[in-house]
Amino acid sequence: MISASATEFKIPRLGAFRRSYHEPKLTSAFVPHDFQTLFYSQRLDHFNYKPEGYTTFQQRYVINSKYWGGANSSAPIFAYLGEESDLDIDLPLVGFLTDNASRFKALLVHIEHRFYGKSIPFGYSKEAAMKNANLRGYFTSVQAIADYADILIHIKKTLSAMNSPVIVIGGSYGGMLAAWFRLKYPHIALGALASSAPILYFDDIAPQAGYYSIVTKDFKETSESCYETIRKSWSEIDKVASKPNGLSVLSKKFKTCRKLKRSLDLKDYLDSIYSEVTQYDEPSSYPLSTLCRAIDGAAIVTDILGRIFAGVVAHKPKRTCYDMDEYNHPTDQNLGWRWQVCSEMVMPIGHGKDDSMFPPAPFNLNTFTKACKSLFGVQPQPHWITTYYGGYDLKLILHRFGSNIIFSNGLRDPYSSGGVLENISDSVVAIYTVNGSHCLDILPAKESDPEWLMLQRKNEVETIEGWISKYYSDLVKFQDQTRA
Repeated sequence: MISASATEFKIPRLGAFRRSYHEPKLTSAFVPHDFQTLFYSQRLDHFNYKPEGYTTFQQRYVINSKYWGGANSSAPIFAYLGEESDLDIDLPLVGFLTDNASRFKALLVHIEHRFYGKSIPFGYSKEAAMKNANLRGYFTSVQAIADYADILIHIKKTLSAMNSPVIVIGGSYGGMLAAWFRLKYPHIALGALASSAPILYFDDIAPQAGYYSIVTKDFKETSESCYETIRKSWSEIDKVASKPNGLSVLSKKFKTCRKLKRSLDLKDYLDSIYSEVTQYDEPSSYPLSTLCRAIDGAAIVTDILGRIFAGVVAHKPKRTCYDMDEYNHPTDQNLGWRWQVCSEMVMPIGHGKDDSMFPPAPFNLNTFTKACKSLFGVQPQPHWITTYYGGYDLKLILHRFGSNIIFSNGLRDPYSSGGVLENISDSVVAIYTVNGSHCLDILPAKESDPEWLMLQRKNEVETIEGWISKYYSDLVKFQDQTRA
């Protein structure tokens, strides 16, 4: 089951952070031992009363009370809602909470998503959990946000902090969870910061080709010649592959760790690289510019495919060979995410026909469904997300009943094509940057950060301060009315 090819799942990975991300020098001290690791006995199923629904597992979360003003002052709680990742990986990479803890006198909480890291029920390995059809049925976003609600209420009760306002924060898939949490649990979360959350990339609300159209635009804006080289390379790969020993030639040219069995694997690998360098085009390194400089710099001395390989080497230097399955290996993250996209997180992303540096490859639900049935024996539910959380007519609906959500984006992030990019009301706001990429605003702040990124964070912080200030005013008013 799990060993099946992932080629049918060419939905670009979410994830708030690029996994090869190197922790920068922080402007504020980040001391891991300030976080206390705890486990909560979590219900396996929040939504039925069968005996098995009461079964519990240990869910991990960490808290940092170093800067907290305490329950007596109703100081706020900042809660990072874990996405499809191990908490140990994300904790040092999330800067927004620690960078602003002192300013807000906030208690910091990071909660690990069920079925990731050390929060896999009953001590199963990820692979074993994914093979257990009964167990993985409890692996849903709906159960996950109910977990977060339980843990946050538990923390507030334990600390006698029932009047402390909670701000939930998340990035990418976690950003979607943060926005949905605010909508589903407004009695627990005062507000949400949803960073790079493509909540409109479901049920064909956003254009299927939106993601790759931004990848193309980013490359074209960076270097027209780099864009043209990539656009022409796909047919060149097919041309070489069609010749006798063509796959051997390609394997040698791209220094593949194993001989190519089909040219599709090489094209899939390159597609993943181009997506990665645009989605995570961080100002500290600008990997897209690095890749394009290498492609353009090799133009004089080599052919089209030689230039493409020069870009690969620039992005992934000092390797003796290149693993074409690098992005498909069964890691803890992608094993779980593959299940999630096969069940409910169906994001119909494909290559368009017009003005694209990629060959046409529209999303095919039938092919996707067959692959999911082969892997897990399940029928994907492409309409469930919009049924449960909404999506259609989002502006009208959130204008009528939503409040206190920041949708932050960078317009160079391909996933911004499925994001909320305009203000919906006075308190449901879009804060975006023209030059930003995926989840930049929640990364740790650095002295070298560009001014536009610092301004985005400043706007977010001031918006949250406004929410909390109004909450404190309302709290005093309603307490006075209660006493009266």
